[in-house]
Amino acid sequence: MVSEKILANLKRSSWIRAMFEQGENLRKKYGADNVYDFSLGNPDLEPPQKVKEVLKKTVLSDIPKMHGYMSNAGYADVRAAVAESLRKTKGVPVEASHVVMQCGAGGAMNVVLKTILNPGEEVIVLAPYFAEYLFYIDNHGGIPVIVDTDRETFQPDAEKIHDAITPKTRAIIINSPNNPSGVIYSRRSVESISEVIEKRQKEFGTTICVISDEPYDKIVYDGAEVPSVFEVFRNSVIVNSYSKSLSLPGERIGFVAVNPRIGETSDLVDGLIFSTRTLGFVNAPALFQRILPESLDAQVAVDVYKKRRDMLYEIVTKAGFKCIKPQGAFYLFPQSPIEDDVKFCSEALKYNMIIVPGTGFGFRGFFRLAYCVDEKTIVNSQKAFEALAAEFI
Repeated sequence: MVSEKILANLKRSSWIRAMFEQGENLRKKYGADNVYDFSLGNPDLEPPQKVKEVLKKTVLSDIPKMHGYMSNAGYADVRAAVAESLRKTKGVPVEASHVVMQCGAGGAMNVVLKTILNPGEEVIVLAPYFAEYLFYIDNHGGIPVIVDTDRETFQPDAEKIHDAITPKTRAIIINSPNNPSGVIYSRRSVESISEVIEKRQKEFGTTICVISDEPYDKIVYDGAEVPSVFEVFRNSVIVNSYSKSLSLPGERIGFVAVNPRIGETSDLVDGLIFSTRTLGFVNAPALFQRILPESLDAQVAVDVYKKRRDMLYEIVTKAGFKCIKPQGAFYLFPQSPIEDDVKFCSEALKYNMIIVPGTGFGFRGFFRLAYCVDEKTIVNSQKAFEALAAEFI
């Protein structure tokens, strides 16, 4: 009953979920306190108190047709509130008409790709990358073209991107702060990408869309700057969600925003609205749209994630692992002490350690640690990291 394509995809699908399942087995066997599971980027912090208060108030209100259909693009006041927030942070005059509410960033990404891709067109993906991008691109007849970032800094290599762009290139996906590395692409890096895109567009007579996936844009440490994609790239869209910034991953609430500098945006926005409907999302969740206007200035406790970052980074590096200290998100991406990162992560299971191989993110030789976990897990993992290091380093 299952198609050959889906069966093939299942065999190469998410390493993250596979390792999480291993963790479930270990927890049953040894107990949760004795298992150090860093596999899943599932925020463990509760939503901000303000979000809870607005949610309670909204649920108990008598708003007519509170749970009914609305425009496929979302409620007008919600789109206006999101646009106002973007105007403050992105440096361009975003209006409500440029925003389409979505079922999370994953739904938003699929809507964008459905809208812009013709069959056989190419989408550049910078490795390491969120693994689902490849499936999203395939969903809509596109062809992913993988371009590695620098293996020391994880910053994009503009020259490699230049060489990867062809007349068939339709889009490039940027994810900063990055999952899995936690690195923020520097202003110089994104400006260099813009320069090569402009050069190639003129050379081939094409238009390349920059899709900025920004679910971690509010989880940033040490005063680091996340350059505005809307300022740097004229032909750009933002996909985002409130899964991380408001700790609402299960509520599937997000948006697509179109850069007003594109010029004639109406066809693109109409296409996004059409794709939202025909992909079966229909509209973003009504209830969680309604809580956004009063909640956009709320934020999860980033200082808690920063503390965990510092704790885990110290444990990992003192054990002897090489690792860049991340500027955002909630992941460490250390170098595997052996080239076969899949084998290394499998060996870590002996120490009740659940970690994800870099191969699952298109970057062999590394492994990912998600530190959106209880601090007790981080503290208790120290001896396991030390034992793992003693065996392999």
